[in-house]
Amino acid sequence: MAKIESAFFDLSYLDALARRNTCIHRLDPRIKVIATAVFVICVVSFHKYAISAMLPFALVLVLVMGLAEVPASYVARKLLIVSPFAVMVGIFNPLLDHQPLMQLGPIVISGGWISFFSILLRFSLTVSAVLLLIASTGFNAVCMAMVKLGMPRIFAVQLLMLYRYIFVLVDEGIRIHQARALRSFQKRGLSMKTFSHLVGQLLLRTLDRAQRIHLAMLCRGFDGTIRIQRVFTITKGDLFFLANCCTVLFLLRYFDLPLYIGRLLTRLLS
Repeated sequence: MAKIESAFFDLSYLDALARRNTCIHRLDPRIKVIATAVFVICVVSFHKYAISAMLPFALVLVLVMGLAEVPASYVARKLLIVSPFAVMVGIFNPLLDHQPLMQLGPIVISGGWISFFSILLRFSLTVSAVLLLIASTGFNAVCMAMVKLGMPRIFAVQLLMLYRYIFVLVDEGIRIHQARALRSFQKRGLSMKTFSHLVGQLLLRTLDRAQRIHLAMLCRGFDGTIRIQRVFTITKGDLFFLANCCTVLFLLRYFDLPLYIGRLLTRLLS
C-alpha cells in the first residue's frame, strides 16, 4: 500500500514540472496536443510486427524530453508502474502465433514474440508522449486546449475532476487499509467478506466527500467552465514547430530509417 501511495502522490510532481520555463513549455497547449496526437497516431499505425521502424520515435521523445527538462528517470518509473497492463495485453501472443519470422543463430523467434515486443514498444512510446505533454503543459491547460479543439466541455471537466480528486480517493483507501491493519492480529481478517465491507465503506466515504466537494465548488461560483490564468495565443513560432514536428513524424512513419541505414552500412562494408 505504501508503494501505491507514493506512486499516486508522486503524480503531483507533473504539476511542478509544468511550471518550468523552457521552449517546449512556452508553446501553445493546442499545438502540443495536436503534435502529441499525431505522434500517437503514427506509432499505433505500424503493423503488428514492426519494431525497428518505431525506434526513431524514441529519439524524438528523448529530444523533447531534453528540451523540456523532464527527468528521464521519472518517466521510466511511471512506465514501470503501468507496464503490467501492456504485458497482460500481449502475453498470449507467443502462445497463439507460432509462425517463425526471425532466426538468431540456433534460436528461432516466432511472430508472437515479435508482436509482443512491438506492443510493449508502442505502449512505452505513447505513454511517454502523454506524460511529456502533461509535464510540459499541465493537466488543466491540456483539458482547456482539448475543449478549444472541439472536445465536449463535460468530458474535459470529468477528466479534470478525475485527475484532481484521484488523490483524495487514494487517501481514503489508504486510511481504511491502515485502520484495518491496526485492528487485525497477525494479518488476519483478509477474507473476501472483509474486503467487500471495506469497499462498501470506501464507496460511502467517496459519495459523502464528493457531495461536500460539489457544494463547496458551487459556493465558489463553479459553473462547469475550466478557467486558467494563461491566455492561449498561437504564434508563428508555434505553427513553425507544429509544421516541422508533423513533417518529421510523417517522414519517420513512411520511411523505415533503420532499414535504410542498415542497407547503407551493408553496401559500405561489402
